[in-house]
Amino acid sequence: MKSNYPRRPMRLQQIFDDQQPLFFITFNSYRRKPILANDELHAAFIAFCRKGADNGMIVGVYCIMPDHVHFFVWINRDGCGLSKFIKSMKQKLGVILRAQALERPFWQEGFFDHLLRGSESYREKGLYVSTNPVRVGLCESSGAWPYCGKIHDLVWRES
Repeated sequence: MKSNYPRRPMRLQQIFDDQQPLFFITFNSYRRKPILANDELHAAFIAFCRKGADNGMIVGVYCIMPDHVHFFVWINRDGCGLSKFIKSMKQKLGVILRAQALERPFWQEGFFDHLLRGSESYREKGLYVSTNPVRVGLCESSGAWPYCGKIHDLVWRES
């Protein structure tokens, strides 16, 4: 008897045929080692994200914390795919960490992704990300942390 259920769950690319989704992404350093918040890694992150736009991956607000990275990414349907983008980003940033003579492994396996829905506010969530360093005591104000910013302006439905 043939089942009506697919053998594997549908991926988000299949679910959002007519939309180009906006994701909130977080990934961590291995065992949450505080190795990420530095000028060289920050510059490499920005360069990678700017180049990612050529492959349909548009990064908006971001924050690099000592042990994890938050950012928003809008995915063009014709883009390279979220998993491939994150894997490539970790590889490029790993080159910087190796040059700093840090011990491997650098990354916790995988990443967290949250699809923003129409009822969620990108502006609110972006504010939450940019104030993260203040909440954990790394700086006095959100503008004072040098490893937060915005690569591209993203337009999103506001609730």
